[in-house]
Amino acid sequence: MSEKLDEKTTFASLFVDLWRDFSDPGFLWQVLALATCLLLAWGLSRYWLRQEHARSSDDHGLLRAFGTGSLKRIAFPLLSLLLLLIVRKCFRYWDLGPVSLLDLAVPLLLSMALVRTAIYVVHHAFSPSSLLATSERFIATSIWVGLALHLTGLSTPLIDMLQQVSLNVGKQQLDLWTILTGLVTVIVTVLLALWVSGAIETRLLAKDSIDASISVVLSRLVKAVLSVVALLFSLSIVGIDITALSVFSGALAVGLGFGLQKIASNYVSGFIILLDRSIRIGNVVAVDPLTTGVVTQITARYTVVRTLTGTEVIIPNEYLVSNIVRNESFTDSRVRFILSVQVAYGTDLDIAMQLMGEAALVHKRVLTDPVPQVLLTAFADSGINLDLCYWIADPENGTGSIRSAINLAIWRSFRENGIQIPFPQREVRLVGDLPSPTALAADNPGT
Repeated sequence: MSEKLDEKTTFASLFVDLWRDFSDPGFLWQVLALATCLLLAWGLSRYWLRQEHARSSDDHGLLRAFGTGSLKRIAFPLLSLLLLLIVRKCFRYWDLGPVSLLDLAVPLLLSMALVRTAIYVVHHAFSPSSLLATSERFIATSIWVGLALHLTGLSTPLIDMLQQVSLNVGKQQLDLWTILTGLVTVIVTVLLALWVSGAIETRLLAKDSIDASISVVLSRLVKAVLSVVALLFSLSIVGIDITALSVFSGALAVGLGFGLQKIASNYVSGFIILLDRSIRIGNVVAVDPLTTGVVTQITARYTVVRTLTGTEVIIPNEYLVSNIVRNESFTDSRVRFILSVQVAYGTDLDIAMQLMGEAALVHKRVLTDPVPQVLLTAFADSGINLDLCYWIADPENGTGSIRSAINLAIWRSFRENGIQIPFPQREVRLVGDLPSPTALAADNPGT
């Protein structure tokens, strides 16, 4: 039986032990144990994911927070590694045979688990982009290269070489290996913080009992706090004195006070909007006569309004706080619209007003409570002005189509009942006798 692996075990020694144990009858037990661990891990991962998928509709389901995309790919190598370590320990404890194949499978499964876990965390911490795909390939390549250096025994001399190159930063002496490990530590801790904050944000947004604005502001606060804590924690692990950052934080505060006033104002305004809930996701707002739409996103710096034409308008939060904004669904989503129609003076107004009210109720989006109302507003030059007042509960779906449908229904009703819609007419009268052309020529001899 091969001896227990130590830190100096190389790729060559692993294969030498594997080749030597290949003729041992106990080698078949290694193959059987490895196959059993892999099959059992595959079955357990599928069963666990099936159970979580069945509970994903519940608020306590893990898949609701962390997603289902790559959990199976992560669960399989982790469970395989755990089972394989247990089996290898049993082989050595009861001296059941050689473990060279198991020794070789452990670092391979560990690297696979690290690669898939890192890619999963990066994928859920950032939005999809070409840079994200490049970073995933870089992470996978780095982990596999690290495994190759470890197995070939080149990692130890490479680390010694990096430790020999040092530089002084203030009163602290740093070498390349310390800088490299510190950079990796910072990246890993910040990625984990972003992943956890993203999962918390998903859970908060899925809660129907919490207002969307409160969920957004809580998720932003959690992300900011976790990112700062992760950065400070990683720096303390590396050995960098955190008190040295006090100078940098003071300079940053001065920069925010003088050069970044607008940005700081937008961030403060964003948290004010989220906390006082004056504008919430789903509200129909009108910023100016040309910008009316539904609020689709509220961030710490800006708010996104999707207009009825499909255009998305990005509005700085400072503008929303310091200017008048018409919120058509602040406390009640119902909105009243007025449609003006003019009828001739000889029209039976009772019939005309009844037909206009019936035309409004034909459309399914018009509310019956309050009921549409027709008002006589003025006696104009060409006819009598009538205003149809109706209410709808979904202004975010647009108002042009419903206005057109009601106008068309009124036109048809008026035409069927002989009601005329007047149009401006002008009558010109000439008083007195007109001069003859001869007289005009005599008065104007030059023409």
